[in-house]
Amino acid sequence: MFTEITIQIVLIYALTGVFAGLIGGMLGLGGGIIIVPILHYIFAQQGFAPSVLMHQAVTTSLATIVITSVFAAYEHHRKKAVIWPVTNSIAPGIIIGAFLGVFIAGSLPSSTLRIFFGCFEILVAIQIWFDLRPKPKRAKFTRTLSKGDFVFSGTIIGLFSTILGVGGGTLTVPFLLWFNFHLRNAIAISSACSIPIALVATITFIVISWDNSNVFVHSVGYLYWPAAFIIMMMTIFFAPLGARLAHYLPIEILKRIFAVLLLFIGIKMLI
Repeated sequence: MFTEITIQIVLIYALTGVFAGLIGGMLGLGGGIIIVPILHYIFAQQGFAPSVLMHQAVTTSLATIVITSVFAAYEHHRKKAVIWPVTNSIAPGIIIGAFLGVFIAGSLPSSTLRIFFGCFEILVAIQIWFDLRPKPKRAKFTRTLSKGDFVFSGTIIGLFSTILGVGGGTLTVPFLLWFNFHLRNAIAISSACSIPIALVATITFIVISWDNSNVFVHSVGYLYWPAAFIIMMMTIFFAPLGARLAHYLPIEILKRIFAVLLLFIGIKMLI
């Protein structure tokens, strides 16, 4: 058990941020899918209480996504890729879903959240390996989604993204592609939508766990801020680098390797 923040712990969190930033930048994946399982393992080694292990990993992951999503959304906005009317239509549902997700996750045992996340990792691994993408509907459906459709879809996205601690990209992008949005716009809208998901979920998680006596030292509720701060700083720097490296490295090979890694992580979290 390591209750003090040692140089070794700082380096581990820094490397987590580097890895999450590079992979996220190269493959266009949200950092949560990498950060949550790594934090789950590291927190266990540090001696976090098993009853709140996944809750702290999920909350800390979401906190890192707040700032990285702001930077990403700003860059997409500068390139005029964010379709703000669509983002604003999805946002109310996302906020509702994030609130619901926090209370559902908070009521579940850490072991259940771990199994849920393990299954999610396996599904994403399969999606990456086989490059499964939704087939777009006919073009006439692209802009005919009602506000109710956006709110309902946003609620589902916010709900599951919060429970998993992954932000909104994994669910938002496929949803928008299904309705024939261009990939560039889908990714940009997803980045903007990840801000309210992560912000609302992080704050709500902190509020409901403020007096929890099981959280680890240096935590603010479920948020373990030393890990969040260090990982956040690393991902902000290395995510753009990963995006640049994507133009020079064999991305298809990297995807296969990463899919195998996610499959291994998913199975590991299930057993």
